Amino acid sequence: MGIYPLAGAAGAVAFLAWAVRGKSSSVFAPSVWRGPADRRELALTFDDGPSEATLELVRVLGAYDARATFFFCGANVRRLPGAARAVADAGHEIGNHSDTHPLLCFRSAAFMEAELRRAQETIAAHTGQTPLWFRPPYGVRWPGLRQAQSRLGLKGAMWTAIGRDWKLPPEAIAKRMLRAARPGAILCLHDGRELAHRADATATVEAVRLFLPVLAQSGYRFVTLSEMFRS
Repeated sequence: MGIYPLAGAAGAVAFLAWAVRGKSSSVFAPSVWRGPADRRELALTFDDGPSEATLELVRVLGAYDARATFFFCGANVRRLPGAARAVADAGHEIGNHSDTHPLLCFRSAAFMEAELRRAQETIAAHTGQTPLWFRPPYGVRWPGLRQAQSRLGLKGAMWTAIGRDWKLPPEAIAKRMLRAARPGAILCLHDGRELAHRADATATVEAVRLFLPVLAQSGYRFVTLSEMFRS
């Protein structure tokens, strides 16, 4: 095989990888990864909840009048409906993070729609909010997701920066978030760990305690995704 076919194949693989996981990609479903840069606003987002750590995180956010968007898994909402409701009652926005947190690649369009739909129905039933935003598990999109989002009236949301808070200590997580902070940034953290019971999200909560006052003193407002993308 000559060099040109090899280069073409490598290019195709690279494009597919970006289409599936690239934060700026809208190949398989429309999504946003950053907001307007003309307002000093940040969107804090939290995936994989609710968990046993969610209520403490809500208390930390409340101390700084910070509103956030929580991307809940339907299965976790059914397990901890009180925590899910408390997030809504505190004025935060709730997004759809699928029902059981599956990897969507190589899944059928019917499977993806069923996952999103069950999460959508569960979240609405337990919190009174019908999600407007969807974040795919692991940030993976796949053919058929566009149609599923459209049928359920969901807008896709990726992120500007991710905290890697499932593996880093609080100080390192906070440093990543402070380094990424700029007007319009969407910051991704996790108040749960997929579908784990009693997930240890202590590092996430402690990191938020560290970086939130620094950003507040710098004049940032913390808004939900719907507030950030208001017309």
